[in-house]
Amino acid sequence: MSRVPRWLGRLGAGLTGLSRRLDERRAEAEREGADPEPAARYVPPPPEYAPEVPARPDPAQAVPWGMRVAAEAGWRLLVLAGTVWVLMRIISAVQLVVLAFVGALLITALLQPTVARLRRRGVPRGLATALTAILGFVVMGLMGWFVTWQVMENIDNLSDQIQDGIDELRRWLLNSPFHVTDKQINEIAKNLREAVGANTDAITSAGLEGVTVVVEALTGILLTIFSTLFLLYDGKRIWEWTLKLVPAAARPGVAGAGPRAWRTLTAYVRGTVLVALIDAIFIGLGIYFLDVPMAVPLAVFIFLFAFVPLVGAVVSGALAVVVALVTQGVFTAVMTLLVVLAVQQIEGHILQPFILGRAVRVHPLAVVLSVAGGGLVAGIGGAVVAVPLVAVTNTVAGYLRAYSHEAALRYAPKPRGATASDVAAVTPPAPPAPPSGPDERTE
Repeated sequence: MSRVPRWLGRLGAGLTGLSRRLDERRAEAEREGADPEPAARYVPPPPEYAPEVPARPDPAQAVPWGMRVAAEAGWRLLVLAGTVWVLMRIISAVQLVVLAFVGALLITALLQPTVARLRRRGVPRGLATALTAILGFVVMGLMGWFVTWQVMENIDNLSDQIQDGIDELRRWLLNSPFHVTDKQINEIAKNLREAVGANTDAITSAGLEGVTVVVEALTGILLTIFSTLFLLYDGKRIWEWTLKLVPAAARPGVAGAGPRAWRTLTAYVRGTVLVALIDAIFIGLGIYFLDVPMAVPLAVFIFLFAFVPLVGAVVSGALAVVVALVTQGVFTAVMTLLVVLAVQQIEGHILQPFILGRAVRVHPLAVVLSVAGGGLVAGIGGAVVAVPLVAVTNTVAGYLRAYSHEAALRYAPKPRGATASDVAAVTPPAPPAPPSGPDERTE
């Protein structure tokens, strides 16, 4: 028989086996994600005499630990700074509304205990709110009216006394050891008149801007009144609605921090009012016995300026000293300064620690920085609300820190092999359920 058919059979079998092996290698390459061509994925091993090359470490492990911590903290600080910047821009855009609402919170913190007391005596909520709000706003309105009335009644007499005081100050300067001449005093007066004449347009435009300020002030007062009424009447429901906006995981902590923050704010406002009233009474009595004109309006100004920490006391005291200087002379001004300093020292070292207590105590550096920052952001209103905001933030941060630590201990796994007494010793008791709102006492 011929050998051709057998040869062809072996050739066909060889081609079939080669095709099968190629298919297997292609399938293996596809599974490994490599090039299906054998030449492309073949890497010859290094020779035996080649030195060993250590494997490259993870890039994250190659960065020093301190730099990694700094980078992690840095980008979080950048995100936080951006958030604060955006928040401040929003507050600046609606500054009038924000200040009106914060003012309403401060007034509510002052008046809410009265509403709660009337509620406990059986007075309906609406009537208790109306009586408290009317009484509070009438008292504040009477204070403003009294100051305006006293200033208008004594303005002519005060002008004459100021002129006499200026003449006396001029004579004192002429006879003083400073060797001031009459020509120099006339030059100073001339420069002042020229400065006023050169800035007439600016003064006029400031007067026109004053109309806008008055309109904004009236708008803010109306917003404050309406916000105060609703906070006094429906504060609990407003707080419960606000809690619904908080994520569920953080809601228990916020619900517990809210009442504590409200108690801090209430203690701060009531303590500040009491301290301001004591300052106004004693400084007013001192300047009254020194025969300084308009002693009662000056006492009211001292009471109002006391709500601006540090700066308010300096401004109101300086105003009383200036009035005493230009009306009664240098000796009376010095005695007024001594009275102001004595009362303020008693306030700072005795009254504030005793009345305000540790719950709302803020470090003097924090007071200075917060007042300066609040004044730069929102003027006098920002300076007024800066310190209570810092006190409330301090209370909230302290409670949330303690709450998170307590929650971590409560839900930590129990140690193995511990006795029941050991576990009971390290496991803190469950805290009481937080109250539902900042004004829970009204119910």
